[in-house]
Amino acid sequence: MSKAARPNTNAAAIDDDGGKVRLDKWLWAARFFKTRGLAADAIEGGRIRLKSERVKLSHAVRVGEHYSVSQDGFLWEILITAISDQRGNATAAALLYRESPESIEARALEVAKRKAAFSAGATFNHRPTKRDRRDLIKYFQPKD
Repeated sequence: MSKAARPNTNAAAIDDDGGKVRLDKWLWAARFFKTRGLAADAIEGGRIRLKSERVKLSHAVRVGEHYSVSQDGFLWEILITAISDQRGNATAAALLYRESPESIEARALEVAKRKAAFSAGATFNHRPTKRDRRDLIKYFQPKD
């Protein structure tokens, strides 16, 4: 078999016609988590939601479903556009989902807020005291 006739085994296997893949495997393939174990822990912890409902670890992902993924203080609102059970490069992973514009804007706002807190002197030369922690929590609380 010549090199040109070989199938590309490094690319993610994308299946648009409704193949069944477990949610933890899909999250790993879409590069939300470095390992399937971390993805499984997030699902069990309730940080992955389908229509604001908790899902089970063995939930089968389907094209067209809306999920919210919470990780490290960020929230992604995504729509599944393709199914894959293989982890590929970042460009292949980006084809598996589409993020809502509101989610992108909210994450950008959170990044800006974190940068502002860092530049405002929220770094410590020592372990934060109870007062320091309270000040940080007060700073990050949403204003009503």
